[in-house]
Amino acid sequence: MSITPGFTLTEIREYVHEYQNLPHGTKTRWLKEQTFSKHQIMRWQDAVFGGDLDRGMIPRESSGMTPDAKARREISHQQRSIPKEQHDAELAALNARIRELEGTNDALGKAIGLLHKLNEQEPDTLPATGRESSSPPRTSS
Repeated sequence: MSITPGFTLTEIREYVHEYQNLPHGTKTRWLKEQTFSKHQIMRWQDAVFGGDLDRGMIPRESSGMTPDAKARREISHQQRSIPKEQHDAELAALNARIRELEGTNDALGKAIGLLHKLNEQEPDTLPATGRESSSPPRTSS
């Protein structure tokens, strides 16, 4: 279900991101070439960045009440402005770090298992030496 008949959710999302990435001063000209109005793109922006687009909900007129909308808009813009090569490099580095941490986790798990085995083989108490304490006996005066 789309919030605007004639447009799919994917098309709406792409139009919004395309509009966001346009340089300052070119948005009005771009809008005149489209089949929708400035009011419509603003509603779509509210839906995309407010999280309502996927649910097919029409955004409230008071979208300023949702504190996450501005943050979502900035994050989405930052993600789309990162070059693909940089994104792929960051993703590869993160995947390498995940593999490294999983290897460390496995090694620690094995070490803990060995410690448990060694602990099972040791006696629970130390043998008595005849003397209960290593400190000298106290005398009462």
